[in-house]
Amino acid sequence: MAIDMPPALYDVYEIELRSDREYDNALYDTTLTARFESPGGEARQVEGFWDGGDRWLVRFSPDETGRWRWQTSCADEDNTGLHGQSGEFECVAADGGTFLAHGPLRIAESRTYLEHVDGTEFPWLGDTAWNGVLRAREEDWEEYLALRREQGFTAVQFVCTQWRGWPDVEVFVPGERLRVNPETFRRMDPKVAAINKHGLLAVPVMLWALQETDPGEALPEDQAVRLARYIAARWGAHSVVWMLGGDGRYPDVERWRRIGQAVFDEPRDRLVSMHPCGSKWVKDEFGGESWFDFIGYQSGHGQPADTSRWITAGPPALHWAKEPLMPVLNIEPNYEGHPAYGGGHVHTDVDVRRAAYLSLLTTPPAGVTYGSNEIWCWNEKPGPAPGHDNLHPNGWREGLNTAGIASMTALRALMDEIEWWRLRPAQELLTEQSGMTDPTVFIAVAATPARDLMLVYTPGGLAVRLATEGLPARARWFDPREGSWRDAAEEGGAFVCPDERDWALVLGG
Repeated sequence: MAIDMPPALYDVYEIELRSDREYDNALYDTTLTARFESPGGEARQVEGFWDGGDRWLVRFSPDETGRWRWQTSCADEDNTGLHGQSGEFECVAADGGTFLAHGPLRIAESRTYLEHVDGTEFPWLGDTAWNGVLRAREEDWEEYLALRREQGFTAVQFVCTQWRGWPDVEVFVPGERLRVNPETFRRMDPKVAAINKHGLLAVPVMLWALQETDPGEALPEDQAVRLARYIAARWGAHSVVWMLGGDGRYPDVERWRRIGQAVFDEPRDRLVSMHPCGSKWVKDEFGGESWFDFIGYQSGHGQPADTSRWITAGPPALHWAKEPLMPVLNIEPNYEGHPAYGGGHVHTDVDVRRAAYLSLLTTPPAGVTYGSNEIWCWNEKPGPAPGHDNLHPNGWREGLNTAGIASMTALRALMDEIEWWRLRPAQELLTEQSGMTDPTVFIAVAATPARDLMLVYTPGGLAVRLATEGLPARARWFDPREGSWRDAAEEGGAFVCPDERDWALVLGG
């Protein structure tokens, strides 16, 4: 019997076991599970995983303080190094106020946003560091995470495996029986753990699926399931939200439904969604699945008018309230510095802000993700992005501090100032909408049902004209570039912007 160092509540407890034998392909030849019994007597079943050679691991996140007991089971019962092992550990209280102390995420009772299991609201402000876990040096990754935490970000989205035909990272080896590369996973492990260590949510995409060569489409269904289950066993004890598929069109919906059902056992304590390709709405396809918890969409990298039109007049605005009600997040808007599809426009901080605010206000706000053309690919120096020869970003350091990121820091400050989770789309309060003819100047309005708090985003300095009955007395302008405030007043039936740039108007709160 083994007694190990005590983990804190919601932290990662790890069991290391040594197999009596090495298997030709451990992903197929046997299975390892551990049964954990809580101090209150409840049982949890956790899948273990092979870590190379004769080394196997089980990772578990305790959700109750006190003494836990565990016992392992191996499909190969003669393997006494894996089968019938047992132990216990004492789970201690976590440091109050830390990210992990609030516990993993769940869907709030209103079903419009995410919160921690202790009821603390979670304002999703993500960054698409797609290749960071795959490519970054540990010291660089630590620098990046520390800065993003300081800048107000709350989540980091990343890809788990090679994608778009990469030759320089081998997470798995395809074949008649897929093989995982534990050495590559061991190099990624500390970078995944570091995300939580810096107070950020880890958001892994398991199976990138845009092109036929990406694992989500190229792998046979059974291999896709085995690979995703391995990733879930390896990192599922961290504070994560899973994206089962990445950038996909998902033409074979039934196949993806079956993969989701096979990967995510019930009961489970980590949220799951899908990351679709640009301008793809997947609620109708997956909204009825027990493993699909919230709607993620990608407004993408198109021309500014097309992006604004799709957000404000497309599925997010029109279908968010369709049953079953779920939180809605734009998990990939236009990247700062990325050339727009179909023309020479390069997205600026203005485009980034517009997409972010429109996304937050045309559905009940749950959060939004930022993207940088320098950060997502994690190039060390200027050059073509892997698998994207049309893109030539600078090195990743050029994406650490930009005008767009300053706007995201300001957005986080705004959300911390108001009770954003109570807001609902309220375009009916607007008496004049110039954006009906030009989507880039669409004015977006959200308000609480009681109308005691309102948030308006107005691009291009357009005056805001609202139905005057029942407006809160207090009105303030918020500068979305730098996060400063100034008083606002209605003049001649309108709130006139301080200048011709974009502004946010807050009434009440």
